[in-house]
Amino acid sequence: CEKMASPSQGFVSLCLGLNVCCSIVIVLLNKWVYVTYKFPNITLTCLHFLVTSLGLVCCRQFGMFQPKSLPIIKMLPLSLTFCGFVVFTNLSLQNNTVGTYQICKCMTTPCIIVLQTYFYHKSFSTKVKLTLIPISIGVFLNSYYDIKFSAIGITFATVGVIVTSLYQVWVGEKQQEFQVNSMQLLYYQAPLSAFLLLFVIPWFEPVIGEGGIISNNWSVQAICAVLMTGVVAFCVNLSIFWIIGNTSPLTYNMVGHLKFCMTLLGGYLIFNDPIRMIQLGGIFLTLGGVLSYSHFKLEEARTIKLPLSKRTTDENKGRKTIL
Repeated sequence: CEKMASPSQGFVSLCLGLNVCCSIVIVLLNKWVYVTYKFPNITLTCLHFLVTSLGLVCCRQFGMFQPKSLPIIKMLPLSLTFCGFVVFTNLSLQNNTVGTYQICKCMTTPCIIVLQTYFYHKSFSTKVKLTLIPISIGVFLNSYYDIKFSAIGITFATVGVIVTSLYQVWVGEKQQEFQVNSMQLLYYQAPLSAFLLLFVIPWFEPVIGEGGIISNNWSVQAICAVLMTGVVAFCVNLSIFWIIGNTSPLTYNMVGHLKFCMTLLGGYLIFNDPIRMIQLGGIFLTLGGVLSYSHFKLEEARTIKLPLSKRTTDENKGRKTIL
């Protein structure tokens, strides 16, 4: 059977650039919509899910992936956590500075390790566990000493981290259980999550009447900005899927660190978020911990692959000798 031609270096660079740009733009654009137009959070999340659903239908028509039938009942817990993590991280963005929002997201790594250790009986090396110390201290220093510190914002960020960690763990479990890739899973998740949020919106955000979503006289600029956030959110999901499928974990991790730094910089420049020296120390401490974590995990992955590659080579040599 013929092998598919590997993508050109130029196309890889284009997709990496698209992912970096879209990931930064979606954070800053969401923040802009919240600050400028006061658009309701849960409704915005629901619209993102709807646009993603439509985008995936188009991707299916172009043969970018083959859908696989999945049991809706078993997808419900995953869709609920999907709703929760997007809603609470957006609430964190709405109530915190961009810097604090971005730094708090780094606590997802320690939270995932705790969940996998105590509930899924997975083990991690001492080196990996030690990287959680600078990450946690750095997050605390940046958040606590933020001039615009918000108790409700930190509460939303904390809940968002817990739900995001649970979601990411369950995504891995469900992909193994159903033998599907991320796009096949998202094809069911997105519309189901949008459907679930339709029942939640009326309880927290007025739909009609004074200040209602429908009755509010939104400007053309506001509607365009909201629709743009949905398109950019879909582009982020699509580019992440492509990068994971066509490049190495090292490439994806390095791109993630670049987005981390550039989003922080964008927040401080665009929204004039004030920053103290102790916060800068916390940011560098967190970034150092995240870089160390990525380095040790990739090192362990290479160590696991090396014996397998050697064994495969030895077996191939043995076959040639027999022939």
